[in-house]
Amino acid sequence: MNQEPSCTELAPGLNVPRVVMGLWQVADMERGGRTLDAERAADALESHVKAGFFAFDMADHYGSAEVIAGRLVARGLQPQPRAFTKWCPEPGPMTASVVREAVDRARQRLGVGQIDLLQFHWWQYANPAYIDALRELSALREAGSIAHLGLTNFDTDHLRLLLALGLPIVTNQVSFSLLDRRAAGRMSALCARSGVKLLAYGTLGGGFLSDEWVGRTEPTNVVDWSKSKYRRFIDAIGGWPALQTILRAARQIADRHRVSVANVAVRWVLEQPAVGAVIVGMRPGKRDHSVDNRTLFSFAFDDEDRDRLEEAFAACTPLTGDCGDEYRRPPFLTASGDLSHHLASLPAAFPVHSVPAAPHRMRVDSGTPWEPLAGYSRAIRDRDRILVSGTTATHPGIGPICPGDAEAQTIYALDKVIASIEALGGRREDIVRTRIFLRDTARWQAVAEVHGRMLGDVLPANTMLGNAELIGGYEVEIEAEASVRLK
Repeated sequence: MNQEPSCTELAPGLNVPRVVMGLWQVADMERGGRTLDAERAADALESHVKAGFFAFDMADHYGSAEVIAGRLVARGLQPQPRAFTKWCPEPGPMTASVVREAVDRARQRLGVGQIDLLQFHWWQYANPAYIDALRELSALREAGSIAHLGLTNFDTDHLRLLLALGLPIVTNQVSFSLLDRRAAGRMSALCARSGVKLLAYGTLGGGFLSDEWVGRTEPTNVVDWSKSKYRRFIDAIGGWPALQTILRAARQIADRHRVSVANVAVRWVLEQPAVGAVIVGMRPGKRDHSVDNRTLFSFAFDDEDRDRLEEAFAACTPLTGDCGDEYRRPPFLTASGDLSHHLASLPAAFPVHSVPAAPHRMRVDSGTPWEPLAGYSRAIRDRDRILVSGTTATHPGIGPICPGDAEAQTIYALDKVIASIEALGGRREDIVRTRIFLRDTARWQAVAEVHGRMLGDVLPANTMLGNAELIGGYEVEIEAEASVRLK
């Protein structure tokens, strides 16, 4: 079989190799204040371009990766190197100037007028400012500063919400591997319907999905942050015996095709229908993996290979939840360590005010025009009790969003309910009661399933009322109550 790297069209005009080189390890190489020589590092990238791997993935926080890629782009190589970068802001005011400054900073570091693919990350769905950021990014795309707009680590529900808003999302970068197959479910089904392509990272499980670990005893100490992250995935699927079950199956397949276990691990992800490309890490100036990466295109799985892996999967516990959960819920499985302290410091989505007539109460407004008009609060806290008013999918500066789409409106409204409770010192887990008012009873199941995905581990008391004549033409309205344990 031809060993030339195959290419794919991620979006109109964006043709790239199916293996994209990841530059996240630049940050690790520059730890302790060291800065890589940009030209020498660009030489290492150029060798990959000559081998057919001319797309590179980076982010605003990957050390000097954008600068290095910019030096490469300036060389005028053919094929033209493609630079994918990410913007990972902390939640906060998402004004047009904040977004423009971030994009201009990336363009300056890359030395380009137009970014090939700008991927956006958001930590906290309860803060809806990500919609403002993506609307402004979409405007910058229309203006020519960005060629294509993608996401990173968005779950299926919020990707669906953004698509329902008409935002031009072409990719979503998510974890996808023999250890982590969450993206093969609802995410892939949504991608099939929408045309969004997945960019898969973590395909080697931090290095655990390689020949080196076949038959090895379990390590007692893992100090590398990347391995620490994927070690937690291993624990979640059944521990070291589960990993070895997968590795044995991969080793048998590798022997059949005379390739490596790592090749088998990456090839399996490449063959998933929703995957546009996989991202494989490189350390500029260190070992060149281009020859090994080309081997990925020398073989393909047959039914025997797939059956062998399915048998191994059946012996493991599937990871629960959706893509990106590890960045938003404990234990925060990131490659940069446990970010619990960072996430706990994120600002509340809504400001908290006192109630002059009742000093023991606190309240929040969500910025809709109806709250001051009708004289009510989005939510109010009275000692250990938080009550959330009937909440619709109303976004500041836009008004009603996703008209006619009950599922998308439920996602947004529940996020706003949770944000209100968190602003008043409660947690999602404190919710004890929800009531859902639904205009069209034919949509009850889709709405109920969203409630189940977002609160199914909390299991509050719930009532759904159908045929509601909701003011404003909304499809759904939700109210809630939370009981906060006093310290």
